[in-house]
Amino acid sequence: MTKAVLLAGTHSGVGKTTVSMGIMAALRKREMEVQPFKVGPDYIDPTYHTLICGNASRNLDTFMMQQDGVRKAFSKNSKNSDINVVEGVMGLFDGMGATEIASSAHVAKTLDLPVVLVVNVHGMSRSAAAMVKGFTEFDKDVKIAGVILNRVGSPRHAQMIKDAIPEEIPVLGTLPRNQDLVVPSRHLGLHMAHENTFDASHLADFIEENIDLDALVSVAGNAPEPEVYEEEPTPESDVRIGIARDNAFCFYYEDMFDAFRNAGAEVVFFSPMDGEVPDVDGMYFGGGYPELNIAELEKSKTTRSLKDIAADGMPMYGECGGLQYMSTSYEIDGTVYKMADVLPAETVQTKKLQALGYTEGQANGDFIKGTIRGHEFHYSATYCADDAKLTYEMKRGKGIVDGKDGLTEHNSIASYTHAHPASFPVKSFVDKCREYKKK
Repeated sequence: MTKAVLLAGTHSGVGKTTVSMGIMAALRKREMEVQPFKVGPDYIDPTYHTLICGNASRNLDTFMMQQDGVRKAFSKNSKNSDINVVEGVMGLFDGMGATEIASSAHVAKTLDLPVVLVVNVHGMSRSAAAMVKGFTEFDKDVKIAGVILNRVGSPRHAQMIKDAIPEEIPVLGTLPRNQDLVVPSRHLGLHMAHENTFDASHLADFIEENIDLDALVSVAGNAPEPEVYEEEPTPESDVRIGIARDNAFCFYYEDMFDAFRNAGAEVVFFSPMDGEVPDVDGMYFGGGYPELNIAELEKSKTTRSLKDIAADGMPMYGECGGLQYMSTSYEIDGTVYKMADVLPAETVQTKKLQALGYTEGQANGDFIKGTIRGHEFHYSATYCADDAKLTYEMKRGKGIVDGKDGLTEHNSIASYTHAHPASFPVKSFVDKCREYKKK
């Protein structure tokens, strides 16, 4: 039997990320092989999961991947672990609009996983029991197998709540308030894992002291065996794809790297901040924090080299931070910084959030075609030249301008949409890189 559990919250901000990280750390301290997962289009939380568990965290999203894609991803990555821990997103039942799509509950139902509900009980006593009862009865197809009470004020406070919760709903732990375990955040979410002096051992001890891990593992043991999908062997690589990866470009799905390899590409990581110009046949610039590293990027040899490389026809693909970087310039707090000048556009950082949510676009480019589902989240606006070519017609989401995304020049394309390989035409991009290699 596969052990697996989904850790969900009643709403955002209840502490489920810290609790999830702590449980992963405590299980690892017991020398268990832990495979982490994250519900939703999140790049940051998985970096902590990966650091703690030593296994790359995988995203599970029923909008971007569809239910069958979620089943396949879970099946592929869960089979070699002692226990699989899935961190939820927002509140348990929060999905797209008024639907369950893309919610933690939808993933739990898709995979038939038991759910442990994290409840922030600060300022509540018996009312917490009413909240738990409502969550257990809202959708009977969601199996809430236990609860964890977070931000408990005292042992007496914890006991009052436990006495009010029905016996059939086990309380697996009560966590006292602990400001020392708060992870700092900024405009796009938590700091990345590599930026913190993160003490996983301290967090594991805190969880071990306050959560019944044996009971949690027992609950996880109720998960069914995942469906088995036949995997195709990874082909020999005959083309090299350079992937920008440093403090400026750090928002990536691990599945995207796998998709490149499965299409016959060797993945070559390089750092634009360090001025690296790799010997490759195509480039991919993911999202991240170019605005926090703008001075280094402006003076980088990579930045100065890309315009000529793109004009020569090398395929380049950028997402959000990659779009900003591939633009002519990026204005931040009134200062204009020169960027790679691959695309005919200027980007300006804004104080106000410009877009947040799922996207769906019909791509009509030369080699990027079809329906692309993803996510956008940015504090910037991009202003294109009058003759700029935008190749995504957005069915959902804002995009760059006027319901369009996918700014294209030569064989370069960039968008505010963070695409997932479940719908992004990775093979077409790799094939275009093969064409360029043969020039």
